[in-house]
Amino acid sequence: MANKRSLKKAINQICEELFTEGVAASLYGNEVSKENTEALLVAVVKTQRNFISRVSHPEPGIKASAYYKDLREKFAAQVSEIVDQINNL
Repeated sequence: MANKRSLKKAINQICEELFTEGVAASLYGNEVSKENTEALLVAVVKTQRNFISRVSHPEPGIKASAYYKDLREKFAAQVSEIVDQINNL
């Protein structure tokens, strides 16, 4: 991990891209449900807020390198899930 600032910047950029893709899929996709699209966009925003706050306030008692490695793995899994949801729109 380079530093917290670069990690936050990467999380923000990825979430912005996911949000943009979700909006584009809702506008140009086939028969998209408005409720599903709104739920997806809310999930992206919640994911961003959750992981940014977790970067800012690490859990005490856990080694920093292990904590941030776990954080990156969980974020990647969450992003993968959101991408699957966008593909299913």
